[in-house]
Amino acid sequence: MSSSASNQSMQQIKQFVDNCNYLGLKNLAQEYQQIVDRAGKDTVGYYEFIREIVQAESAVKRKRRTDYLIRKSRLPKPLKMIAGYDFDFQPRLDRRLVMDLATLEFLARRESVLFIGDVGTGKSHLAQSLGMMACQDGYRTYYTTCSDLINDLKDGVYDNTLKKRIKKYINPDLLLIDEMGHDRLELEVVKEAHLLFKVIDLRYNDNKSLIFTTNINEEDWAEFLGDPISTSAILDRIFHHSVIVEILGPSYRKYQSELLQKKYGTKKKVDNNPG
Repeated sequence: MSSSASNQSMQQIKQFVDNCNYLGLKNLAQEYQQIVDRAGKDTVGYYEFIREIVQAESAVKRKRRTDYLIRKSRLPKPLKMIAGYDFDFQPRLDRRLVMDLATLEFLARRESVLFIGDVGTGKSHLAQSLGMMACQDGYRTYYTTCSDLINDLKDGVYDNTLKKRIKKYINPDLLLIDEMGHDRLELEVVKEAHLLFKVIDLRYNDNKSLIFTTNINEEDWAEFLGDPISTSAILDRIFHHSVIVEILGPSYRKYQSELLQKKYGTKKKVDNNPG
């Protein structure tokens, strides 16, 4: 090939790559040579060739979108998956109900989910798993603990940024409020209960889904939040369109701790009896 022809070929390749990047076809810009070579070896038809390009580009774009949604969701690391939950350890949990929720049809119907039950039973694990699946399905999701949400909005009251801060809890398709019941002392001021109500009420009026986890029984919410009026309004909105998932049983963390102690206790006995 002459130098002139080689330069022209290089220019065409550069122009092709630039056009791919301009159109957002980043995978094609990087993998085009392998795709062309594979098509040549397999002697695929034009339709199949184009279909493969579009399919590969779509897969890459979906992954980028999913990674972005997971990153923006602020879901805790390591990310939780339904497959990692030990259903056998909580036999009183309605497994079929959880698997129905895993289809995410509750999001399509704009319903909410309330996980309520004993400490250590995996409420947060299941809630975060659903949040992860929502991200994978293209839903904008945001995770926060109840105390973090209230403290954030409290700061917004003091520095006059409440309206701006509250948007991040209203805009997502799914808001996951975790661990109501772990910071009682931070929630004793009436205005703090009203801040929680403000978020719940705005999402309720927008008909947007919510996942809420708590170890506080319904009748004890007013005492916990310190404001019976706001509490009544919060309960009314949360329970109206919510699927209730009750988990009553032993703590899995305590079980794991006992296994660990047993393991090291056995090891210590072996070390003390060298034979």
